[in-house]
Amino acid sequence: MVYVRDSCEAAILVPPLEALTLKPRQTSLSLSLVLPTYNERQSLPALLIQLTSLLDRLLPLDYELIVVDDDSPDRTWELAGELAQKYPNLRVLRRCGERGLASAVVRGWQSARGEILGVMDADLQHPPATLPALLQVLEQGADLAIASRRTGRDSSPGWPWLRRWLSSGARWLGWLLLPQAVSRTRDPLSGYFLVRHTALVNCELAPVGYKILLEVLSRGHIRELRDVDYTFSPRRAGQSKVTQRHYWDYLRHLWRLRRQTL
Repeated sequence: MVYVRDSCEAAILVPPLEALTLKPRQTSLSLSLVLPTYNERQSLPALLIQLTSLLDRLLPLDYELIVVDDDSPDRTWELAGELAQKYPNLRVLRRCGERGLASAVVRGWQSARGEILGVMDADLQHPPATLPALLQVLEQGADLAIASRRTGRDSSPGWPWLRRWLSSGARWLGWLLLPQAVSRTRDPLSGYFLVRHTALVNCELAPVGYKILLEVLSRGHIRELRDVDYTFSPRRAGQSKVTQRHYWDYLRHLWRLRRQTL
């Protein structure tokens, strides 16, 4: 895969439009963590401070952070390119011809150099402090470590009752339509997890919308996985991007996976 430079910013790469498949490759780093962004200009600097402070201690010179931005109107990609001058472990991809959180994650993984691939939100709702526990799970031999929200009212503080109800309904539908894949974890809708690159090699990923973990569970070569508890942090800046369309995309994604994997 060849990435070209964005004409506007020397530090920003533009991913090509090709099949969403991870190919065999040599790894040169332990961890590649993808941060998909869309209008995250307010939260990105604080997140990078937390992540680099943590990972510089855990994996010094052995990790990379990959911001994949969907051409944000607030120019998150531009700020990320400026921050890349300060953080040598940071790489930036700007997408102009594609949209969708799940496909953004795969594009980041396609450019990654790490043996372990990861994803987390860039809005500070996924606490970086959970990363050491996730890494430990993979060090113990698992293929997939999922940051799973605790059950109960305190699992996602600040969520309105409607979003809690919709989230519970979405999980129930997942268990109903994809029981063999979804029942393996307490939180099949998590957007915060680590997976071995080898578990996804040559898997034809076709995500719809924003739930990439469904693809990993259904199409990946996942022999062993483990959940790691965490509490969803309240949003500190910006607005939630979950809309009615996301729930519709989720239903389409479930139905497609059921037809293709049964």
